[in-house]
Amino acid sequence: MVNKKRIVVKVGTSTLTNEIGNPNLKEFDRLALVLSDVHNMGFDIVLVSSGAIAVGASALHLKEKPTELRYKQACAAVGQCSNMFLYDKFFGEYDQQVAQILFNADDLENEEKKENLSNTINTLLEMGIIPIVNENDSVSYTEIDSEEHLFSDNDKLSAIVAILCNAGKLVIFSDIDGFFDKDPRLYSDAKLIDRIDEITDETFELAGGAGSRRGTGGMRTKLEAARLATAQGISTIVTNGAHPDALYSVVDGRKVGTLFKGHRS
Repeated sequence: MVNKKRIVVKVGTSTLTNEIGNPNLKEFDRLALVLSDVHNMGFDIVLVSSGAIAVGASALHLKEKPTELRYKQACAAVGQCSNMFLYDKFFGEYDQQVAQILFNADDLENEEKKENLSNTINTLLEMGIIPIVNENDSVSYTEIDSEEHLFSDNDKLSAIVAILCNAGKLVIFSDIDGFFDKDPRLYSDAKLIDRIDEITDETFELAGGAGSRRGTGGMRTKLEAARLATAQGISTIVTNGAHPDALYSVVDGRKVGTLFKGHRS
């Protein structure tokens, strides 16, 4: 049974960094404000956050994101520290306690580890803490340097987290307003599809390739995440991360972005 007062929010690299690859402090602050406010309205919040490699590359003054695995992992280690410092600072401004959770795909294949992970997330939520979750890139190569992408820039990771904690809703912040019938960055007549009740092969055919140059996830990975979550009864909303205030519309039941309606087979 899903918990209607529990929301998983996923934010990507393109939201957390600016055009030159540095942390976007205004967006960190706005995100912390909205999530803290919604938390104060009585909702449990879990934040799934990307951006460690990009933020780490910025902190290390690299001109671009590295391509070699060991440098990616080094950037991830530095970036995780930087990200959590910023989250702790900005959430602290709104009197919210946060906690960090890092895990790998391997952890989900071990039932004991999976249960422990679920217990940790649920216990933090019961204590009024906002968990901030990311894939542990500094020790795992699967997500950043192989073709076996399970989490796909954390889109599918957010769906898995939503399932683990029985969330009522999953909100995926993208770099566009939702799911369109064609790429709105290429076609001026692209139309937003505000609701999809069933994700079919035709739906996937409408999805384009990769998204922002700063991230790795595209609309296809968001569809895969939505398919995972909705199959467990978790409604999924894809909307623009440039407008975190959209979360108020989500909790009020108003239309925003694209709603993928949760259902159980």
